[in-house]
Amino acid sequence: MTTGTRPLEGLRVIELGQLLAGPFTGTILAYFGAEVIKVEPPGGDPIRGWRIVQDGTSLWYRSLGRNKKSVTLDLKSERGRELVLQLLDGADVLVENFRPGAMEEWGLGPEVVKARNPALVYARISGYGQTGPYAGKPGYASVTEGFGGFRYINGEPGHAPVRPNISLGDTVAALHAALGITLALLQRGKTEGGAGQVVDVALYESIFNLLEGIVPEYDGAGVIREPSGTTVTGIVPTNTYRCDDGKYVVIGGNGDSIFKRLMTAAGRSDMAADPALADNAGRVRHEHEIDKALNLWCGQHSSEHIIFVLEQAGVPVGPIYSVADMLQDPQYQARGMFEQVEIDGKPLQIPAIVPRLADTPGRTDWPGGALGSHNREVLQGLLGLDEEELAQLSAQGIIGPAAEPA
Repeated sequence: MTTGTRPLEGLRVIELGQLLAGPFTGTILAYFGAEVIKVEPPGGDPIRGWRIVQDGTSLWYRSLGRNKKSVTLDLKSERGRELVLQLLDGADVLVENFRPGAMEEWGLGPEVVKARNPALVYARISGYGQTGPYAGKPGYASVTEGFGGFRYINGEPGHAPVRPNISLGDTVAALHAALGITLALLQRGKTEGGAGQVVDVALYESIFNLLEGIVPEYDGAGVIREPSGTTVTGIVPTNTYRCDDGKYVVIGGNGDSIFKRLMTAAGRSDMAADPALADNAGRVRHEHEIDKALNLWCGQHSSEHIIFVLEQAGVPVGPIYSVADMLQDPQYQARGMFEQVEIDGKPLQIPAIVPRLADTPGRTDWPGGALGSHNREVLQGLLGLDEEELAQLSAQGIIGPAAEPA
């Protein structure tokens, strides 16, 4: 039975990051109940203007900025930094993803902040981490995906490595940051006085964390895993096959008993019974023949037929979905993977955020709102500034133009 409460309720998070890794960390924390105060420059987080923009705000930001209170402060100004320090005095978590050293230059580094608030969990996200010879290098997701080993194995042999059409490194780093913050909060509860700590997340290390057996296979056997197109090295068959309707299906038939059912369903009982193909090692040696048979079979039937036949046979199989397919699929709908918000009275679907908690699930309370829409609530309500001080900050460009609540 759901309780209505969420696991992070009662925690205050100050988000100072821009673009994706820091803000998506804040999105995860806000979804599960934390009060996230997003401090943006007076011009706003750049993602507000990226890709598809409607009524002055990107559709992406409506999802990324959900459940967050937007406050504008110019961190390049002394007064802006003073106000951020005051916010951090009453916070549980700080999330920042500026280049290493920037927070220290602004007088907002861990030593300064934690001297004022020892319980603060100080989460830092950067391309290469806060230490090491590359710490100062700029590190966007695209670069760190290559440096972290992901791009090397992704693509077709003999061709340029392929990137997925998303900022994978940023999103994976945000997941690691949210995990690190949660671990640090748990540890804080175990220490006398409730001491926080620094959580140091590097984009390249988050990507590196996905590499499964690549490191021990190289160190123990000298094997460098190479790109393998639509297959996975050393596991057969698991591949993508084109059907006669032009659509693709993914088939995972690499279990010994599953392989037998797959090949029988594909009309190749001879291969199902072949002792040379009875285990994965044998199938790896005969990968070309197996894929040739499956390509031929799939090419003679529609994707719907292939999926039906293999599902009846208990073989893992599925389509390649676009976002349009996802929105129409009953499994996505039954699992509540989309949440509807309203923007100026118009409905908009945004993705739910997992993991799914049975008793204390996360939820979207409101979509990403107007820039500075919580200036009064936060700067007056939490920091005690009056209308005259707000007007002065606005006139000086420290908070930008006054914004009405979202």
